[in-house]
Amino acid sequence: MTAHELAPAKVNLSLHVTGQRADGYHLLDSMVVFTQAGDLLEVAPERGLVVTGPEGAGLGGGPDNLVSRAALLMGVSEPALRLVKRLPVAAGIGGGSSDAAAALRLLATVTGRPLPPMTDILALGADVPACLTGAPCRMQGIGEVLTPLPPLPPFWLVLVNPRVAVSTPQVFRSLASRNNPPMPADLPHWPDVYALADWLRGQRNDLEAPARALAPVISQVLRGLAETPDCALARMSGSGATCFGIFPTEQAASAAAHSIQQRHPDWWVCATGIRAPAQLTRATT
Repeated sequence: MTAHELAPAKVNLSLHVTGQRADGYHLLDSMVVFTQAGDLLEVAPERGLVVTGPEGAGLGGGPDNLVSRAALLMGVSEPALRLVKRLPVAAGIGGGSSDAAAALRLLATVTGRPLPPMTDILALGADVPACLTGAPCRMQGIGEVLTPLPPLPPFWLVLVNPRVAVSTPQVFRSLASRNNPPMPADLPHWPDVYALADWLRGQRNDLEAPARALAPVISQVLRGLAETPDCALARMSGSGATCFGIFPTEQAASAAAHSIQQRHPDWWVCATGIRAPAQLTRATT
């Protein structure tokens, strides 16, 4: 029996930058969901961290890998783990942070040890606490304040990455303003995907404009998503360059992903559902 954990992609449906602390950390107000698509982390027979998978090229398993750092936090200096990398690296969908969170969950199960303190978890990255829960949430502060979202209507996502690297620090440095309005204090009930998309249109990703200036192809990706049939909303996730389209049905999302992939075979394209909190159970095969 091999224990394993899915490390689902994190998608920022909105991302408001609301301030900056004296220590340089940015304050955020973000609506976050997780997808059925993700990396896979599993216990391996050999010592160390082995990275495989279609997106694993160039990603080492050394001490700088967030999985290795998470293992060290759990008191495991030589983890026997295999990371099957399916999500693009540095793509604005929390791949590394989700991998680290999966390592924390998996090693807590395997070793029986408690999770590290939240301050140590945050040191791995601002997205790691949210990725650790894996549930739809409102993420505030520097990433440590998590509030469950109201029930979400069913919807599907198409994720598109144009294979262009975007530097997160450079995007933040290019922000025109770091003190922007947050989302409303009280989030509404969304009866269907169109109500959700209409509400999200009134929100923002404050990192989208500087990312588009640094990587103009992001604008092309957003246009391509918005022009596909039944796309209710197209937006960039995180600091980019991955963008997402919201679709009302699985069939519409699959058709849109196929159309975009046909026109841009060099892009990474993925149609996926939203991962429910109940699905984030540790499993064995």
